[in-house]
Amino acid sequence: MKKILLLTFLSFLLISCGSSKSSSSSKTTKVERTSKSNSYKKTESIISYAKTFKGTRYKFGGTTKKGMDCSGLVYTSFLKEKISLPRVSRDMAKKGKRLSKDKISKGDLVFFKTNKNKNVINHVGLVVESKRGNILFIHSSSSRGVIVSSLDEKYWRNAFVEGRRVL
Repeated sequence: MKKILLLTFLSFLLISCGSSKSSSSSKTTKVERTSKSNSYKKTESIISYAKTFKGTRYKFGGTTKKGMDCSGLVYTSFLKEKISLPRVSRDMAKKGKRLSKDKISKGDLVFFKTNKNKNVINHVGLVVESKRGNILFIHSSSSRGVIVSSLDEKYWRNAFVEGRRVL
């Protein structure tokens, strides 16, 4: 009798473990969906916050509405979502996953070399839209302040180095 009870208990235990495997895989799918959803929400929040600085004048080292530089804009916008990036564009370019131009999407960073005398990354922008190969990014220009530009513009197309995904 004890053997029958033991076998019944073990059978029940094995059956219940088998059913928990399928529910744990559905939990994984749920976690992945939630993660993608959270990433999308963070991306939208970062972009939305960056856009609040449109029209802000350029100020080297600036991170406020009084004045902002390119890396300050990106740094401040990501920090709003508690994502800490390096403060300087050439250091930001070492973070995340490198992307080819055709893989760049909303929320990615785009990096540029704009100084002909130095072969280093010195400018960064945040992609606000990427449709059919047309990439728009927000950045702080030394001449025009915080604006949205297109990667198709000759100046930016020639200065472009790489895209990076940090989210």
